[in-house]
Amino acid sequence: MDNKKRCFGNKPNQEIYANYHDNEWGIPSYDDQHLFEMLILEGAQAGLSWETVLKKREGYRAAFYNFDVNKVANMNDDRLEELRENSEIIRNKLKIYSARKNAIAFLDIQSEFGSFNKYLWGFVDNKQIKNSWQSFEDVPVTTEISDRLSKDLKKRGMSFVGSTIIYAYMQAVGLVNDHLTDCCCYQEL
Repeated sequence: MDNKKRCFGNKPNQEIYANYHDNEWGIPSYDDQHLFEMLILEGAQAGLSWETVLKKREGYRAAFYNFDVNKVANMNDDRLEELRENSEIIRNKLKIYSARKNAIAFLDIQSEFGSFNKYLWGFVDNKQIKNSWQSFEDVPVTTEISDRLSKDLKKRGMSFVGSTIIYAYMQAVGLVNDHLTDCCCYQEL
């Protein structure tokens, strides 16, 4: 491990976590496929550690057609049931079935707005929110924006999109920059 000051991923044997921190977390994403991937992964994380999900990310990519939203939306019940036996992903039935449910709603949003990216970034007026937190104790787990986005996604038929999950999602895809002020990535973003 290097000696970078990070918000997380500093402990021995946390290279996957450090790499995610340095190269993805808080970096604005405008790619619908990546936005779909992160939505599914954040939902899968509910009740678990993010590190657990990162370690299973390649398994998710294989199981869910590299997060091709059209293919996921068309997965039948038999295929979803097969995934419940796949140790490369989190085998929670509700989380597995929510991937298809969320893909269908995601496609509807794309159809309505032209892209999921346009819909999503509209919640922050198309500009990243940059916070200046000193410690993780200061970082909120929900905000008024995550509440509104969560409520709208639920209204559109998505599940595993509660406000806490959605705030983590907003951090993950860079709608909000919550790198701590003493973090190596704070000034870069």
